[in-house]
Amino acid sequence: MKKPVLVGILIVAVIVGIMAYSMMSLSNNRVEVCIEFNGRTTCKTARGADQETAIRTATDNACGEMVSGVTDTMNCTRSKPKSITILQK
Repeated sequence: MKKPVLVGILIVAVIVGIMAYSMMSLSNNRVEVCIEFNGRTTCKTARGADQETAIRTATDNACGEMVSGVTDTMNCTRSKPKSITILQK
C-alpha cells in the first residue's frame, strides 16, 4: 500500500477508537427500570451519562415494548416506575 493510504486508514482507526472510548466512558450509570402500565409489567436495563438519563432511556425502552400508539406511549413514559434498581455507578 502507498503511504498516504496507510496514513488515512490509521487516522480513521484512531478517530473510531476515540469515539468508542468516549461513548463507553459516558455510560457509567446502569439501571434497571420496571414499569407497570395497563396491567402489564416490563423491566428494561439501560446505561447513561447520568442516572436520570439511564432511567429515562430504560423507561422509554420498557414503554416502547409494552404499548403502541402515541397516547399510550406518552402516558406510559409519564407514569411512575414500579421499581428502579441501580446496577452500576
